[in-house]
Amino acid sequence: MTDQTDHQTDHQPPPHPDLARLHAELRHLRARAHTHPLISQAQGILQERYTLPDGESAFALLQRASQQHNVRMRLLVEAVIRTPQPDPCHHPLWFPRRTRLPAPPLTYEAARRTNGDALHQGTVLRSVLSQLLAVTGTDMGNVQLPDRVRGGLRLEHHTGLSEEFVDFFAHVGEEGTSCAEAARIVSQVTIRNIESDPLLDEPSRRAILEAGSRASHSAPLFTPAGVCLGMVSAHMESPVRAMTTAQSAAMTELGAQAGQWLAWYNRTVLLDALEYLHALGTRRRGTASRRR
Repeated sequence: MTDQTDHQTDHQPPPHPDLARLHAELRHLRARAHTHPLISQAQGILQERYTLPDGESAFALLQRASQQHNVRMRLLVEAVIRTPQPDPCHHPLWFPRRTRLPAPPLTYEAARRTNGDALHQGTVLRSVLSQLLAVTGTDMGNVQLPDRVRGGLRLEHHTGLSEEFVDFFAHVGEEGTSCAEAARIVSQVTIRNIESDPLLDEPSRRAILEAGSRASHSAPLFTPAGVCLGMVSAHMESPVRAMTTAQSAAMTELGAQAGQWLAWYNRTVLLDALEYLHALGTRRRGTASRRR
């Protein structure tokens, strides 16, 4: 095991404000480059479905549905692209036979501190990350969701990680990282020593080491049927031996609760947003709309 002191570096001054701004703009442009084609595809679907005069009208419907149900635009457009179109026989309902159920309870400590804001996906994901960091005793970590269009995982929230790390791992494929492996087998994966573990590909290893991480633990957010609906990972500053039995059990419970909540969200809040979008499109069929 490599001595921890071998990895220590001199304190670096904070980046110049202009450099930080440029990094932020670059991340924004990269995110737009990935999201814009999906929005355009969803606009085309809605234009054809509701005989809208232009893409701006389709975007206005997406924007209103996103705001009405507090669903991120990326998630909404993915759902529009992937969900079978409404059956004209069931006009004006998109999902006429579905049963709406209450949100499942989230009993872990970080969730109890969210002031009952349990319908917002971002709030729940941040609480999941906060709980994992408390269990593992670190301040570096991230939470990811499946990328339903490209495959793999996309980074949703993070804390304590460098801008370079966030840029590099904005999207993760299906191999070469602990989170990808944990998603594949739907089980926790611990990398005890980042420098030597053969699971990592070399570009990922370098990016993780440069962020100051020497060990990691990834835990899936899964349904009772064993489907992975998300991933939460902790990064430690020193190599570790293993997670304790108590830590592993706590993370299994966290993953089960969060996975059940995400499944509920996808079949309730997200479908509510799609239903609202369909109602708007039906009412506005053939007419122009403008974004707010």
